[in-house]
Amino acid sequence: MKLAQTKEVNKSIALNRFTLFNSEIDRILTLSMGFSVVLVMARIMYTGKFTFIWLIWNLVLAWIPYVISSWFQKRPAVQEHRLKFAAVSLIWLLFIPNSFYILTDLFHLGKFTNVPNWFDLTLIISFAWNGLLLGVLSVRQMEKIMQPHLRGKHELLFIYPIMWLNALGVYIGRYPRFNSWDIITNPFALIAYLIKLICHPIQWMYAWGMVACFSIFMTFVYLTIKRLSKAIH
Repeated sequence: MKLAQTKEVNKSIALNRFTLFNSEIDRILTLSMGFSVVLVMARIMYTGKFTFIWLIWNLVLAWIPYVISSWFQKRPAVQEHRLKFAAVSLIWLLFIPNSFYILTDLFHLGKFTNVPNWFDLTLIISFAWNGLLLGVLSVRQMEKIMQPHLRGKHELLFIYPIMWLNALGVYIGRYPRFNSWDIITNPFALIAYLIKLICHPIQWMYAWGMVACFSIFMTFVYLTIKRLSKAIH
């Protein structure tokens, strides 16, 4: 009896250590992400085509920064070590745009007519919603980690630069099709493209317009969700 109880406790501890089951919000997120995946699988079974299968990969990429920030938040020793702190923060910064990138998958709505539009609308919005939540939660975790370094400073001094970099990442991911790992696998092409954007802002005003609009929108979304969590208590 005691052995069975010990095994059950160990199993519970193992699940709690895993980000997907760490808290109530993680369990809700897991169910929500599972629902999104089920919608894609149902669409594939109904049509016989792998349309929107890439959304599952996009959701995995959106989940990675949340895993990083969740792990980081529970490692005060890593936070106190300057080099480790900088390294983990940089890795997180490279992946966090993936969480908000899924919002742009709404561009695909209406492109495929082999299922009702309402189904594709539900499918894409469910992925976009999950990506947005993962992004907001991850940024909030990093904001909490950064708070000792931001004492006396307005929250926007951290949030807006992050959202601006997110918007830039979303743009270069959606249009020139660069990925987070291109900073390692294709750094020269990525740097050359960014230099071109910076040196010719008038020529690339539509790009900067998207970055400006998206960054402001995501900042409002973040601040609204943050304030709502306080308002309901």
